[in-house]
Amino acid sequence: MHRFGSFLSFVKIEHTLFSLPLIYSGVFLAAKEPPSLSLILLVLVASVGARTVALALNRIIDREIDKRNPRTRERELPSGKMSLTSATIVLAVGLLLYLLAAGFISTFCLLLSPLPLLIFTFYPYMKRFTSLSHIGVGLGLAMAPLGGWFSVTQSFENILPGALLAVFTLLWVSGFDIIYSTLDELFDREENLHSFTSKYGRHKALRISGYLHALAFLSLGILFTIYIRGIAALPFLFVSGYLLYLEHQKAEDVEFAFFKVNAVLGFAVFGMVVAGVYFP
Repeated sequence: MHRFGSFLSFVKIEHTLFSLPLIYSGVFLAAKEPPSLSLILLVLVASVGARTVALALNRIIDREIDKRNPRTRERELPSGKMSLTSATIVLAVGLLLYLLAAGFISTFCLLLSPLPLLIFTFYPYMKRFTSLSHIGVGLGLAMAPLGGWFSVTQSFENILPGALLAVFTLLWVSGFDIIYSTLDELFDREENLHSFTSKYGRHKALRISGYLHALAFLSLGILFTIYIRGIAALPFLFVSGYLLYLEHQKAEDVEFAFFKVNAVLGFAVFGMVVAGVYFP
């Protein structure tokens, strides 16, 4: 039981609440009619597998940095609660789930499946040499709606709606990763790690995060205006905008802004897509 608890804490399974609604937003936006139960389940397995890979890679790559950071030194690898071998096994299982699910969805998805893996592997290293590391995190999660889109379309044709959803995700996640980075402002400076917070200071970094979230809402508005347009979806668009605003109003409380607001925001976007597709 203790090991299972360590596993859940290690991969942060609750972070799937950020990506899963966006993946299914891509699925439903592309399908225009209810997708099959088998596709819904395969997408779920692929999502959990990919998220496990992403978090495991992040924890393995950053284990020495985490050991020096007072905020993260109690994580499973730096504290010794989990061995590197166990972490690698978790990574391998997540990878197997992801690749198997992608293969069962289609050969097209299997052929595209290495692209998110490359991003997951590269972005943890970015903070060692560039402040654009936040964009790397955003790019990783932006693969979620595109993955959902491709699971249905099996093609790059007419990709603009899925691309707009991915742009929203890129900007949204990059913005909230900047908010999260405020927890490590002093540590990042001491360790010469790059983030907008350590480079520009907290207030300017949060202003940049606000600009990114304004652009995120703009991209969501364009998606609504061009491809969704349903009156039933409009309240979800407004709720999404309000939650982006609330995230910055509550930026001092990172636990609330990062975890709680963002979890709800993903489902608000999903609600907008579903309402727009099925209640035009």
